[in-house]
Amino acid sequence: MGAAAGVAGGAVVLDPVAFPAAAATSQSRTITGHIAYGAPDWVYVPIEVPAGVNRLTVEYSYDRPPAPPGQNGNALDIGLFDEHGIDLGDDRGFRGWSGGFRTGFTVSASDATPGYLPGPVRKGTWHIIFGPYTVHPQGLNWTATITLEYGPDGPAFRPNPAPSRATGRGAAWYRGDMHLHTVHSDGRRQPAELAAAARAAKLDFIVSTEHNTSSAAGVWGEFAGPDLLIIDGEEITTRNGHFTALGLPPGTWIDWRYRAVDGALARFVQQIHRAGGLAVAAHPLATCVACGWKFGYAGLDAVEVWNGPWTLDDEAVLAGWDNLLVASVRERREDWLPAVGDSDAHSEPQVVGLPHNVVNASGLDRRAILDGVRAGRLWIAESAAVDLSFTATAAGRGAGIGERLRVADDAPVTVTLQVSGAPGCAARIVTDQGQRFATVLPAEGTAAVTWTTVARNSRYVRAEVRRQTPTPTTADTMVALTNPIFLGN
Repeated sequence: MGAAAGVAGGAVVLDPVAFPAAAATSQSRTITGHIAYGAPDWVYVPIEVPAGVNRLTVEYSYDRPPAPPGQNGNALDIGLFDEHGIDLGDDRGFRGWSGGFRTGFTVSASDATPGYLPGPVRKGTWHIIFGPYTVHPQGLNWTATITLEYGPDGPAFRPNPAPSRATGRGAAWYRGDMHLHTVHSDGRRQPAELAAAARAAKLDFIVSTEHNTSSAAGVWGEFAGPDLLIIDGEEITTRNGHFTALGLPPGTWIDWRYRAVDGALARFVQQIHRAGGLAVAAHPLATCVACGWKFGYAGLDAVEVWNGPWTLDDEAVLAGWDNLLVASVRERREDWLPAVGDSDAHSEPQVVGLPHNVVNASGLDRRAILDGVRAGRLWIAESAAVDLSFTATAAGRGAGIGERLRVADDAPVTVTLQVSGAPGCAARIVTDQGQRFATVLPAEGTAAVTWTTVARNSRYVRAEVRRQTPTPTTADTMVALTNPIFLGN
């Protein structure tokens, strides 16, 4: 056993598992191990794969004794790297990840378990990667059975990626959910079911964000269409929080094997940017183990302030994001961190499109959508039943969501919020001073609300629409919210 070279953070490599030269159509070996409490983040099991193998299969299990009060039990994730190695960020070696969602996987040239990449099983040192997500104080005992099958490769898998453009309506506002899962990670929806749910929610686009794997990119072409743009991405699940990579070229993989103290995040955000994508902090205050965001926001392109049904976590993230807006104004920065909202839907009854983003884009294509998100030209909706527009005007000039209205500090600015589909909801206008105006929309849910301010008193304005119905953790329910319009020179 030794330390894993080239991998950030704690990792160990166990003794290799060797197979004799092929003597039959298949060979299996069962191995066991113990992971102590306080384990490293990653445990690698080398597999010496001989020539002539056409399929590799792994099945694993581990003990799950009841957890002591106030502590965690055992949870063990799994994935695979091939003969190209396990160095941090070297995407040549990555062959798949299923986390704790499956008890095994298989890979061959023709097919692979969802979450894993089809391709030849070549001779060399492969690695099972175990991720001890949580470990019982008495430790974790695991068992893995590795099976190699021999013979010629079957027909090569042919990826069918989604096209980068759909028909669209030209320059328009497009609705899309940018954080979604299928069976290619820990979701239970098939890709066809997710695409159908997106269409039922009246979305124009979705972003596929499977945990730590690019495998879904190979199938989305079958389910996209002129009416639905499907954009590839990934949810990178580190031990110190999750972030999404939006708009990756099909097959691009972003590594997750680091913590905040490793100082590695900037490297992978740069990789996302070089690939033409965006990096978004996901559910920053989620309470699940390792879900809370610990890296800070430097270099990121947006923050997910609303994740799934509205909760106290979202309320707190929204308040923190608003403080970031104030800081950008105080420091007179033109760059600022836009807000996005996504369903993070994994399976029924989680609702695809609750919430989703309404993005002002020049067309329904990958580049235009990402440009709109990066610029903050978007607002967030509970569902497609809700619509709004939000503008600020002064001295014959106007600006919309994500833009700046350049105006003298004392010039009157008229802020207009038009809403439909929100009966009896409260419409609010928020500035760097907090909520400055509120009114209740009529029962029919359609109204135009205006408010006048000056830039000296309102360095930015943004809008919220809330249903006056409490959730289990909040006093009311968010229905829609906008990114800001900045005021002043």
